[in-house]
Amino acid sequence: MIAIASDHGGVELKDFLVQFLRARGVVVEDLGTQGNDSVDYPDYGRLVAGKVATGEAERGILMCTNGIGMSILANKYPGVRAALVYDVRAARMSREHNNSNVLVLGGGVIEKEAAEKIVATWLETPFAGGRHERRLEKIARVEAELGTRIRRGEEGAGGAQAEFFLRRTDPEVCAAIQKETERLQHNLELIASENVVSEAVLEAQGSVMTNKYAEGYPGRRYYGGCDFVDVVESLAISRAKELFGADHVNVQPHSGTQANMAVYFSILNPGDCYFGMNLSHGGHLSMGSPVNFSGMLYRVVPYGVSQATETIDYDALAEAARRERPRLIIAGASAYPRVIDFKRFREIADEVGAHLMVDMAHIAGLVAAGVHPSPVPHADFVTTTTHKTLRGPRGGMILCRTQHAKTIDSKVFPGLQGGPLMHVIAAKAVALKEALSPEFKQYQEQIVKNAKALAGALMERGFRLVSGGTDNHLMLVDLRQSELTGKVAQETLDKARITVNRNTVPFETRSPFVTSGIRIGTPAVTTRGMKEQEMVIISGFIDRALDHVGDEAVLKSIAEDVVELCKKFPVYPHRLGRQ
Repeated sequence: MIAIASDHGGVELKDFLVQFLRARGVVVEDLGTQGNDSVDYPDYGRLVAGKVATGEAERGILMCTNGIGMSILANKYPGVRAALVYDVRAARMSREHNNSNVLVLGGGVIEKEAAEKIVATWLETPFAGGRHERRLEKIARVEAELGTRIRRGEEGAGGAQAEFFLRRTDPEVCAAIQKETERLQHNLELIASENVVSEAVLEAQGSVMTNKYAEGYPGRRYYGGCDFVDVVESLAISRAKELFGADHVNVQPHSGTQANMAVYFSILNPGDCYFGMNLSHGGHLSMGSPVNFSGMLYRVVPYGVSQATETIDYDALAEAARRERPRLIIAGASAYPRVIDFKRFREIADEVGAHLMVDMAHIAGLVAAGVHPSPVPHADFVTTTTHKTLRGPRGGMILCRTQHAKTIDSKVFPGLQGGPLMHVIAAKAVALKEALSPEFKQYQEQIVKNAKALAGALMERGFRLVSGGTDNHLMLVDLRQSELTGKVAQETLDKARITVNRNTVPFETRSPFVTSGIRIGTPAVTTRGMKEQEMVIISGFIDRALDHVGDEAVLKSIAEDVVELCKKFPVYPHRLGRQ
């Protein structure tokens, strides 16, 4: 496919060449401009250069009055080899010698007949290879070196440079990554478990640490050459201890579920009894769901919320604990919008002689910043993910008391895992350092302010929220008073560029694939810089969309409004190939 564009100075020649190419059977995407109104050439040149750079277009053709501005712009994109051509010979040589993939013409200096011949020659001439291939490889190395400098912070991270090798090796994957970057930019990400990591975290996770095997722990590895991975793992551990006030930390779990598994294996035997929060009341699969290992190996007694208050029924939990005498009680949830009373959990566990584990995956960032009470003083074990509110890479972590340290470490390795993912641990270390900053505390405070503002605005518009609001980063919208299901609501909001997830609500009667609710969270939009006033606007988008299910025109209009709002709060702007 050939992508073609021009400004007002080249539009007449552009329109002529579009017809010429289509008459020859060439697939052409005309990206504008249309008409003679004055426009800025970079706005159109970037569309073609971006498509060629990401592999969406095989080649491109650009025009402005003299071609100079378009050629300067196009050659800013690594992987783009734009040639400004005025005659047939230059067109041929640009292909034979330079393997040009963008042809630039001056609409004010080239006649249509000459342009026909130039374009035809350019399309028909193959790259000669040989010594010219060697020279292009040297250009590629220059681009890569510049990209490395940018990634190191000399000029700010640039997405086009960072993806240079990927674009050359696998344009399909590169294009998908670019599309995901565009989705992040142009959509409102309201999934409570998702966030947007910093460029520093991305750089650490994409580093050479990915090459290193490092079974064992710092200073006690089964492989040589671990000096520097020991540094990053030790940093991650010490920063987590400082951040949460923990006696011992293991940063190796690949996920939160594996962190939970390590705790279970350290104190439970198959068939032992433990308590976990009911999944439909806000718990998590790894807390005893029958379809998960955690519900297959042990005897699980689920606890939940009061039907009257939709908050944890501590009295019922205590009564059940006295009756069942569990070996372990788990506090923590994936869809619970209220503060958890860890002190009360500790008292219940002590009364029946149970261990207490807290899964703080969702609230770890809030805990780190002191916005939510910490479970660490009360729990024997605390597990967490390192993404979500903590805003790090996807992974897990275990905090525990000193007496459990040796057992926990042995259950992670060699019990459950082999070599740790050292590139992810490096990124965890970076995220933990970021979490120690004053700015991170302000960020977490804003997450909660935004959640309360969004919850309040939704309730003012007539939505019912589980438990009547939120104390943390998320809220559950109960749709049972309407004809909507969670599935329909999620799919409708997707069309409006608003991303949420369908979710069960307490005392759910529908399938988990359908559900009666949606879960909404504010970590990602808060990372973008949005505040309370934007939450009110977002509530209006949600209300309007769910009031017009199936109305494609209205949903498209909302999506356009969402894009305009998102433009004010960019995500990875240097990684966008085009807008």
